[in-house]
Amino acid sequence: MKQLDNAYTVSQINRYIGHMFSEDFALSNITVKGEISNLKYHTSGHIYFTLKDTASQISGVMFAGSRAGLQFKLEDGMSVLCTGTIGVYERGGSYQIYAKSFKADGVGDLYVKFEELKKELQEMGMFDPMYKKPIPKYACKIGVVTAKTGAAVRDIIQIAKRRNPYIDITLYPALVQGDGAVESIIRGIKTLDMMGLDVIIVGRGGGSIEDLWAFNEKAVAQAIFDADTPVISAVGHETDTTIADFVADLRAPTPSAGAELAVFDFAKLQDDMSAYKATLDSVMLEHINDARQRVAMYKLKVNQHSPKFILNDYQKKEIIYSGKIKRLLQDKLSEYKTRYQSYEELSHIMKDKIREVKQQLKDYERFSDMMHQSLERARHKLMLHTEKLETVSPLRKLASGYGYVQAEDGHRLQSVSDVKAGSIVRTSLVDGSFTSEVISIKQGDVGKSTRK
Repeated sequence: MKQLDNAYTVSQINRYIGHMFSEDFALSNITVKGEISNLKYHTSGHIYFTLKDTASQISGVMFAGSRAGLQFKLEDGMSVLCTGTIGVYERGGSYQIYAKSFKADGVGDLYVKFEELKKELQEMGMFDPMYKKPIPKYACKIGVVTAKTGAAVRDIIQIAKRRNPYIDITLYPALVQGDGAVESIIRGIKTLDMMGLDVIIVGRGGGSIEDLWAFNEKAVAQAIFDADTPVISAVGHETDTTIADFVADLRAPTPSAGAELAVFDFAKLQDDMSAYKATLDSVMLEHINDARQRVAMYKLKVNQHSPKFILNDYQKKEIIYSGKIKRLLQDKLSEYKTRYQSYEELSHIMKDKIREVKQQLKDYERFSDMMHQSLERARHKLMLHTEKLETVSPLRKLASGYGYVQAEDGHRLQSVSDVKAGSIVRTSLVDGSFTSEVISIKQGDVGKSTRK
């Protein structure tokens, strides 16, 4: 160790003491029995804690690289066997145990009492959600039960006023740890509960399990449960859990968060109200315009049925119709004049046609006489030709005793050579016909022919 002007630097002293600790075999791998307190799981992965007994305590840390061997979750009040190295934290000038592993060594007395009370109250139903009262959305008056000094009350007031400058805060300064804390907290809850407030925040800042123990007492839990005013429990840090958290109507991880949950954001409310007003104005304007349109329509309908409107309408129609009728009459008069002129021309044409038809009728009469004369001459000629035909008519010959002979196939027989013996012939007379069979044939001797 180098001396500088007979003085040593702080770093030199701490480094020298650290070297002494590292050279001590007994401190390089040691197991310490104690109760966990001030436990904190850091976001870096390190675990910070305090080991204590009834008379003393030592700080400790377990680095993230050593957590792989940890088989259970550490809790405040837990009794453990911690194995590690005692070393010096040179920057802070303190010594601590650098933990390598933990073994459970039973549970501390406070932790046992905590679990027993938690189980008892749970069986009584004090944690049941059915008893939880809703926190008002727009609380205007809040009460706070906490120490009159410290970070907790400052954070609550600062955040509450920031969110709503018009919030009414009533503080009941209470003892939050040590002798008389339980009675003080209970008096604060009961006093504020009778003031007709919107919500009560009960809490304090962080600390060890011993520091927070007043909020683990059954009497405090009963006072919170019996309060008619909704209660928010805001005790310790986010990792701290107390009986008050389970009984309260709402648990806040920190006092600051309790103020956030209890007090509405006035600026946001104003923005929301402005947005609602703009929406309402738009809707109302739309309804007003619709109403105006309906009024205008109804007014038009009323005017249309008023006598004055009807009379004016009739007058307008009369003017329009009189003009139309006048034009129509003029058009009809022009049309009739044109037609009259056409009728006169047609009359002359018809008269000419009538004269022409009369002349044609006279010609038809002469033609009729000529037709009668022609018919008489034709009738006379017909009679002469008829007489001539009758003279040569076969019927006349048949009537004189002659007959008409046909072969069986219907052709006329003119000679005996056209038939044979055994042929069938048909003979037609003036009053009928008969069929005969040819027995024999003789040429030139008509009188000797035999017929059947």
